[in-house]
Amino acid sequence: MHVIFKASGGGASGVAQQSLVASFGCFLFLYQIFQLGSHYLMAISMANLRPEDYCIAWVAPLEIEARAALHMLDHRHGGSFPMSRGDDYVFQAGDMCGHNIVIATLPAGQEYGTGSAAAIASQAKRFFPNFWFGLLVGVAAGIPDFRRSPPRDIRLGDVLVSIPDVDRPGAVAYDLGKETGKDELELLRQDHILAQTEPVVRSAIGSIKLESPDESRLFLPHYEAIKNKRHANGTFMDPGQEHDKLYQLDGEGVERLVERQPRPNSQRTSVWYGPIGSGEKLMKNAARRDQLRDQYGIIGLEMEAAGVMNRIPVGIIRGVCDYADEHKNKEWQPYAAAMAAAYAKTILSQIAPKNGSCVAPKGEGARKRSFRESLDSDEDDTRNKRCNLDEGAETSAGIRNVTFRGQGNQNVGSGNISIGGDQYFR
Repeated sequence: MHVIFKASGGGASGVAQQSLVASFGCFLFLYQIFQLGSHYLMAISMANLRPEDYCIAWVAPLEIEARAALHMLDHRHGGSFPMSRGDDYVFQAGDMCGHNIVIATLPAGQEYGTGSAAAIASQAKRFFPNFWFGLLVGVAAGIPDFRRSPPRDIRLGDVLVSIPDVDRPGAVAYDLGKETGKDELELLRQDHILAQTEPVVRSAIGSIKLESPDESRLFLPHYEAIKNKRHANGTFMDPGQEHDKLYQLDGEGVERLVERQPRPNSQRTSVWYGPIGSGEKLMKNAARRDQLRDQYGIIGLEMEAAGVMNRIPVGIIRGVCDYADEHKNKEWQPYAAAMAAAYAKTILSQIAPKNGSCVAPKGEGARKRSFRESLDSDEDDTRNKRCNLDEGAETSAGIRNVTFRGQGNQNVGSGNISIGGDQYFR
């Protein structure tokens, strides 16, 4: 800022001009101090996050899966975690339904599969000392079975939830075993090699399942909140049932289109519970798909659970984006990823946050937020209400009192400060 004053004359007029120059000089000095202070506070707002404050890992290997997860957050936490040599993965932090969580995704360009998933799960377990449980959330291939009664009419956009089925585990590592003399693969430990999901997650899934076949009413509001959000190639909108084409092989091995009636809008999304197959190879073979279905009773196929489960026992939630055949493409991935994320958020809403530092602060502005997060604060408030979080009380004058608890934080740019001790600010 450059200001030029032209001196003229003496007497009272000259004194007035000198006084004006002095006042303006004080203003410039104070303005510079303010700017320095703002930069300092901004640096504070981007300070390191504490790994011990986060207890839940949301593993979303693909970029589109991670985008859906980020949109589901009630608040995204600014800053970054401290890193050291050997830390290969950057975790995104936020809170959802009262829980502090981290979202783990693969680096750009890294190959996906069980090996990559195992690596990111191992770092998450080591990095977060108060780790409680994880969720593996994303897309998968669905495997319909019309021979069953009633038929298992899995469709694109449906949700698959991994749970054990009679004598089968919730996740089946179908390509991990030993070859026998009969040219067959004998799975290790009778296909019970993978760890089970944490009981608290299975209990939450059970609570949702009690609403079957209408459990979609619990998670569809979460999907509706993000369906118009943008990602690199569009939005998370439903591509439409008219584009859902299922091909099956007849007795002679000829591929034929299966005629299915569109579902009513009120029954658009179904949730299917059962074992999910996990392997290292991308499946685009209808005959092999059906063979695995008949052999292991699986409802879907994916590529990460076998690498994650024995590092961190996760709940596996998948949205159906294809049928593991030659018609596989990425058109349905955004919608399927969003549906899976909506169901996963509903799981978190069923679980009370742990006492301690892993609980997300209550009240607007209780945690440091970025400028972008501040712009989205109204939307965040709506999401909090869906998760039944406390919103603070409103006085008779229409002024809302917000209770801040725990360690004080400064919300840069808002003029609000929390200092703990259940202080009230108007």
